[in-house]
Amino acid sequence: MHNNEQYVVGVDLGGTKIAAALFNAKGEILNRERMETAHARTAEEVVQRMIDMIRSVSLDHPLSGVGLASPGAVNSKDGIVLHGTNLPEWTNVPLKKWMGEALGVPVQVVNDANAAAWGEYVRGAGKGSEHMVYVTFSTGIGAGIVLDGKLLLGTTSFAGELGHNIIEPGGPACSCGNNGCLEVFASGTAIKDAAVELMQGRTSAIAELAAAQNEAVSAKHVFEAYRQKDAVAAEVVNRAIHYMALGLANAVHTFNPDRIVVGGGVSKAGDSLFPALRAQTEQLVMKPYRGTYEIVPAGLKDDVGLIGAAALFQTV
Repeated sequence: MHNNEQYVVGVDLGGTKIAAALFNAKGEILNRERMETAHARTAEEVVQRMIDMIRSVSLDHPLSGVGLASPGAVNSKDGIVLHGTNLPEWTNVPLKKWMGEALGVPVQVVNDANAAAWGEYVRGAGKGSEHMVYVTFSTGIGAGIVLDGKLLLGTTSFAGELGHNIIEPGGPACSCGNNGCLEVFASGTAIKDAAVELMQGRTSAIAELAAAQNEAVSAKHVFEAYRQKDAVAAEVVNRAIHYMALGLANAVHTFNPDRIVVGGGVSKAGDSLFPALRAQTEQLVMKPYRGTYEIVPAGLKDDVGLIGAAALFQTV
């Protein structure tokens, strides 16, 4: 019926939706499905739906594995989501065990930032690098580290939480309970908050752009206004780039990567962001590190979680 080609299903578990896709050995998507999770009541119910979805999306191909990307804290060694998403009762869910037993195939579970990092390493902007740091500046800051071609997980699979490096002791409170984390200065949320604060009593294209698009102010509008040479946006963006560069310089000193892949909504700012980010990071790193790494925008779009989850079963 089928040749010996390997087929893998990647699953991206979000707070409101679950996406699943069937991949061939080249990493191409052959079939995909998605579903809303709004009406699921228990973890068992969600897992059962995921099992049905995997069976249906795989089109009877023999699977060599199922990879899952989940938000929140994940123990990847045991395949347990410790506490996760907006889903009810989503604590200590033994995904690997439940799904492996039901499907009869190997299952791997990683958190979404690690899945994205691995996806970029195998199929995206990290391809060909040996030591890669992936950072996503979006609502929060997610990160994943690949050293010597392996995803760095750490003792409890929590390695690489770069967003919670404290870069300003006594700085603003972070949702994690500490103060002055990178996340409170350089995430998309931080950029939006800084813009709202600085706009008080000043006119800015940021507010006009948001109003014209009938949206609340977000980092996206800040970068649009920045490209239009708006004064408030310039202040906000320059401050954000300063903190992002601090975060990346710390990562360079810690991991000595040959490539840093920057993803998330903030990275979509593109040309208005990367030259300044590269220059400031290079200024902050110690001399022996200069010129030893490159900073590049992420290569994969919204499917990065799916691609990375499937790539857990695919070698580079």
